[in-house]
Formats: sequence, C-alpha cells, structure tokens
Amino acid sequence: MTTLLVAIGSFVGFIIAYHTYGRWLARKIFGLDKDAIVPSQQLRDNVDFVPTKKEVIFGHHFTSIAGTGPIVGPAIAVFWGWLPALIWVVLGSIFIGAVHDFGALVVSLRNRGQTVGEVAGRLIAPRARVLFLLILFFSLTIVLAIFGLVIASIFKMYPESVLSVWIAMPVAIGVGFWVYRCGGNLLIPSLLALGALYGAVWTGVYVMPIELNVSNPIIVWTLLLMVYCFIASVLPVWVLLQPRDFINSHQLVVALVLLVAGLGVAGLTGKADLVASAPAIAETLPSHAPPIWPFLFITIACGACSGFHCLVSSGTTSKQIANEDDAQYVAYGSMLLEGALAVLVILACCAGLGMGVTTEEGTSLVGREAWLSRYSAEGTWDSFKLGDKVGAFVDGGANFLTALAIPQELAVGIIAVLVACFAATTLDTATRLQRYVIQELAGTFRMTPMTNKYAATGLAVGLGLMVAMIPAKSGAAVGTGGLILWPLFGATNQLLAGLAFMVTVFYLWRRNKPIWFAAIPMVIMVVMPAWALMWQMFNDATGWFWPLAAMAKGDEAWAWANTHLLFAVGLTTFGLQIWMVVEAINMFARAKGVLEEGLPPLPSDSQNVIAGVGADARSC
Repeated sequence: MTTLLVAIGSFVGFIIAYHTYGRWLARKIFGLDKDAIVPSQQLRDNVDFVPTKKEVIFGHHFTSIAGTGPIVGPAIAVFWGWLPALIWVVLGSIFIGAVHDFGALVVSLRNRGQTVGEVAGRLIAPRARVLFLLILFFSLTIVLAIFGLVIASIFKMYPESVLSVWIAMPVAIGVGFWVYRCGGNLLIPSLLALGALYGAVWTGVYVMPIELNVSNPIIVWTLLLMVYCFIASVLPVWVLLQPRDFINSHQLVVALVLLVAGLGVAGLTGKADLVASAPAIAETLPSHAPPIWPFLFITIACGACSGFHCLVSSGTTSKQIANEDDAQYVAYGSMLLEGALAVLVILACCAGLGMGVTTEEGTSLVGREAWLSRYSAEGTWDSFKLGDKVGAFVDGGANFLTALAIPQELAVGIIAVLVACFAATTLDTATRLQRYVIQELAGTFRMTPMTNKYAATGLAVGLGLMVAMIPAKSGAAVGTGGLILWPLFGATNQLLAGLAFMVTVFYLWRRNKPIWFAAIPMVIMVVMPAWALMWQMFNDATGWFWPLAAMAKGDEAWAWANTHLLFAVGLTTFGLQIWMVVEAINMFARAKGVLEEGLPPLPSDSQNVIAGVGADARSC
C-alpha cells in the first residue's frame, strides 16, 4: 500500500502545483499575453519557425526534455535509497525544474526565439553570450555521448526493441508530409502510427528481435545512431521532429497509463512493496561511490531540474509556440509530467524490481534480494554498469505491467521501446541544438566553414561519438564509460541550469519584477554542481586529476587518455562558469530597472518572404 500512496501523493502534489504556483508565475510574474506576437509567427520559415498547436508542441517538448534523463538518473540514485531520490524529484520538479523551464521559454519567446545563450549577451554582458555558448558546447557534447550510449545499451540488452524504434522514423516522416504538405489531419494518422509502433513491438518480441553478431555492438549502434542524428537534425522540424514527437507523446500516455494501472493493481494486491523491497536510506554503499551530498543533485537531473531543458525551451520550442498563453501548459506542465515519470522510475526500480527478477544463472529473486541483485553494496563503484541501471527500470516497470496480465516478455519490450524512443528524441534534438551553438560560435570567431549547417552538424556528431567511445577503465572495451560520463553530464548540465536561472533573474530584475523564486534555485544550481565537479576533479582516491588506482598499476597512458580528458572538460566548464558568474555580479547592481538593448529591426520585406514560404509548405 505504501507504493500506491507514494505515487498518488506525488501526482496530486504535481496537479496542485500546476494550478497554484504555475498559475501565479504565468499571471503575476511573467504576465503571459495571448495577443502577443510570437517568434513562430513573426519569423515563420516552416523549417525552424513553425506555429504549432499546443498539444503537438507539448509532445515535442516533453519527449525532447524527457528522453532517458528521468529514467537513468533515478535508476542510479536509488542506490542511496528511494526516499532522498523521491524528495528531490517532487520538490525539485515543482520549485526548481518547472520554474527553470518556464522562465527560459518566456525569455526566449520575448526575444524572437533566441537561445538563452544569445539573450545572456544583452541581459548580462556581451562576453556572457560567448561564455554561455562555450558552456553549451561542452554540455551538449556530453549529452550526445551519454544518450547515444544509453540507446545503444538498450539495443544490446533488449534486441526486441530495435525494430519498433527504427520503424517509427519513416512512419513519422509519412505523417509529417501528410499533415504539412497535404494539409491532412494529424490526430488520426498519429494514432495509426502508434498502432504500427506497438505492432512492431509485438513483432520484435515474438518474431524478429534484431541482434548484432559483432564483438562490440555498442560501437556499431552508437555509430548508426549518430548517422541518424545527422540526417534528422538538418531536416525541417515538420518532416520528422514534430510528428515523431507527437506519436511518442501518445506512446508515453499509453505507457504511463499502463504503468500507473499496473502499479495500482500491484500495490493493492501487495505484490509491490516499496518498504520491503529497498531501503528508504541505504546504510552501506559501494566502495568509492560518490557521497549523496551533493551528488544526488547532479545524478538526478532531468527528473528534478536539468539545464538541457533550457536549450529545448529556447532552442526549438520557443520557435514553435503559436500563442504565448500556451507557455505554462508546455513548459511548466511538461516538467511536472517528467517529475511524475521520475517518480514511477523510482518505484519501478525499487518496488517493481522487488516483485522478482531472474538472474543469468536462472535463479528467481524477489523482494530485497531482487533489488540487491542490481544495487548491491559489494564491490566498487566502477563495477556498476549504466545498462544495468537502465535495465532495472525496464525490468521493474515490466513487472508492474504483468500485474495487468500482460506477458512478461511483451511487457519488457514495451518498456524498453519507451526508453529507447524517448532517448532518440533527446539525441537528435540535442544534435540540432548543438548545430545552432556551433554555428553561432563560428560566426562569432569568424570560422566561416562551420557556419554551414551540414559542417556544424558533422562536427557535433563527430565529437559526441568520440566522447562516447571512452572506456570505463583500463583494459575495458571502448564505449563502456557510461557511469564515468554520467556524473560529468550531471555536473555540467546542472551548472547550465544555474546559468539559465541567472538569465531569467536578470530579465526580471531589469523589469523590477520579483526574483526570489528564481534566485534561490539559481544559487542551489550553481553551488551544488560546482561542489560535485570539484569533488570529481580533485578527490585523491578516485578523482579525475589523481587517478591513483590506474597509476599504481602502471596504466599512465590510460589515465591520461581517460580521466585527464574528463578533468580537462570539467575544469574548462567550471572556469567558464566562474567567469560568467563574475560578469553577472559586476553588472547586477547597475541592471536594476534598466531595460536591455533592444533587438535590431527586422528587414522590411521579411513578412512577405515568410508568407510565401508558409504558402508553399501547405501545397500538395
């Protein structure tokens, strides 16, 4: 019963927060105006700027910010116990993450869809723009690497998921052309596409699982995913991104309904017991595991607060919002729904996993033994594997579905496809955003070849692939460093959230608006990840600057290629952040009540050009 009460209490809290705190932000702080001219109308080109119904853009926004972030983070963090993870997810989503996403979207909407990095140059200081873009560059490189590894791991562990994930791409393209070129209805074809997706799940489970018979499938899958990202990221948003995300939003609704229904049945019947299955607060931890304080705040990122979300809000979503009044629904609502997903992940990795697993030796485990099979304190932190943690959610979530009489193998396929599809949306959205960042940096530093979208995208996926190939330890295969990269992703990602809060604070400060609700989270999201990053860089036992274990074994070459690379990225990001904070402090007192420099006027013929593009895009 505890399992069910935790879920209900969390979900009710999110609903109340949306209609109270979220409404206060929308009306009293940001003053959303349904009659305001938004970037998607002002700059419409039907490639990046496309006015979109709020239901469709909600699907894109949610699936882009969610990905595997609210799955992987909680799935790792419960090794400290389920209670700290739960508290951070619920309170973080309501008071930090949703405010962060909402603020970034509104600021971008009122600056012609510019990214928070671009806006920082006018709100804080000109140098802040370049500093922010450089931080984005390093952060997105890690995002591409880690999410590519997650999907590749899913494909390796659950070959039944491969067919459904790949078949969703051409189906989505067909839906996109039907809707935007021929003016067709979106809902019915997207529901048919959803049916095809689940048909492919059944086929993958019972007829045609796709498994690569190579020595290291992680490398092959990651390479193929980066090729896909290149193609998807240079296409107009209406061709693949919007219809695929809308279809995935339907899939999410179905999966969440199944998970909640299964959790309810399992909780009422006593099959799922959160308290008996996992410790509320773990008493013993793996050797060399990072401390809960401050690492909880960077391990669970997307489920509570994530800097990557500001890139989606200001990078793609702000260019598609058709009405400023939709911002609360899309940004604040999406973050709360992501928080609800993270709660389900915590319960699945604890109570769901405790319903039973089968080991490689064929032994059936239930209760605390099942949880310990994935989260045992024996061994070292290096022995933890990213795929196993994602697999904990897949297996635990599938156990919830079996309470609804869904066969175990089909349930596993459904949850595995859910994880892989959402990770794919984040992966190619991140590639598109990285392309924007590289083009902006190239323009700033006059590197003309890199302003080309194909060259910029190629550099983005190439760097992401290179980082993804980092081995976990000396002698390990390339592409195994997921748990090494995840703390770096968390730290740089959360530092980015703090800087995005800084942009929102300056936007409000210049307009004499209250800032306390954003300033407090800003301090938290600057201090906690900086603290964690310093620990990772300089911890004398396992830190990136002092890889003593590797040195003691004579593995100096590996230590340099692996931990020192992470140290360089971490130190560079940390230095850029400190520089930007200094810039903000110098400007803060002078900025109060002083509006920033306005944007330059649009070309006089821009509206005619935009109207012509819009007309062509609807012809069939």
